[in-house]
Amino acid sequence: MATSKILVSGKNGQLGKELQQLSTQFPGIEFIFLDKQGLDIAEESSVKRAFEKYSPSHFINCAAYTAVDKAETEQEAAYKTNAEAVGNIARYAYEFNTSLVHVSTDYVFEGNAKNPYKETDPTNPINYYGYTKWLGEQLALQNNPNTIIIRSSWIYSSFGHNFVKTMLRLMKERKEISVVSDQFGSPTYAKDLAEAILSIVNGELSVVNGEDQTSNIFHFSNDGIISWYDFAVAIKNIEGLDCIIHPIATTSYPTPAKRPAFSGLDKTKISRAFGIRLKNWQDSLKECLELLSSK
Repeated sequence: MATSKILVSGKNGQLGKELQQLSTQFPGIEFIFLDKQGLDIAEESSVKRAFEKYSPSHFINCAAYTAVDKAETEQEAAYKTNAEAVGNIARYAYEFNTSLVHVSTDYVFEGNAKNPYKETDPTNPINYYGYTKWLGEQLALQNNPNTIIIRSSWIYSSFGHNFVKTMLRLMKERKEISVVSDQFGSPTYAKDLAEAILSIVNGELSVVNGEDQTSNIFHFSNDGIISWYDFAVAIKNIEGLDCIIHPIATTSYPTPAKRPAFSGLDKTKISRAFGIRLKNWQDSLKECLELLSSK
């Protein structure tokens, strides 16, 4: 049997770094991790070269334009990376018989729901970043119906820039901080997402697309729905910090891009389809914070 060859774009991002850490646990798989210099997904010629050079059996797209507020003004850059590029990757994946896993976001939803969003719920992004990620999903499924899309939310890690590391820094620098308390969602430890993706890929992507395009869309995050304020308080309590945290309304912290008020994701489908066990958000947060304190 031929060795699986997995090409991962965006190797320096949070998810890319976590996948690199986990890759050593799969000695029977050849991993190729590429940064923007090795694979600039926004350039079609670069995508084509990567497929021709490596002919991967699987492609995990971790590269994305993630600056949510900047996307409102840097629309062309966000569109090229999050939409056009994903369509190109999917087209070449189809041509080279490569299975594609693409990571998307909870921001494809408007945020007016009362219950966790299912994969079949209508999408209606309220910021340009969310719109480009939604468009990327559409182009991926149009160009390669066997694409697996995994929507995730509030991703953090011991790597890169994220809410957890920002909160830790601010709580150590300041006596008081204010955190939005009326936006609700589910944190995702990038390590858990990486484990889920590799378990799906290692199972050779057993879900086959039917007539309904949403059949290849899955939601993944840690278990539990909280506010950003709750998240910050948990970080403070686990670390035993003295900083006072004030809950504030979104209206008191205006940003260029609107955020969904509620973007909790229903993960029933991914659990049933692939047997993935979801970890509680607090347990994963503790694991990440322990890792950060040991660095």
